[in-house]
Amino acid sequence: MSGVRFSVRVMVTPMWDQVSLPVEQGTRIEEIKRRALLEATGWQDVSLADYVVKFRGAEVFDESQTLAGLGAGANAPFIVLPARRQPVR
Repeated sequence: MSGVRFSVRVMVTPMWDQVSLPVEQGTRIEEIKRRALLEATGWQDVSLADYVVKFRGAEVFDESQTLAGLGAGANAPFIVLPARRQPVR
């Protein structure tokens, strides 16, 4: 990847922590999910399949696409959340 670097914002809901990630237009959505979960949780062995990514309120089903393919730019907001609903206590 080479090009202009900018940041995107990612809310990781299990921790309710927002992280800012430096990225490029060629960064894949799956990489954003992995980096956001690692930074917010510190978990090295997290199962990425247990989490989904949302952009502009819609789930990103093809996480192999890039930011450019998704049409996301600087300060784009993403949400990483568990794929299954969590029980309310």
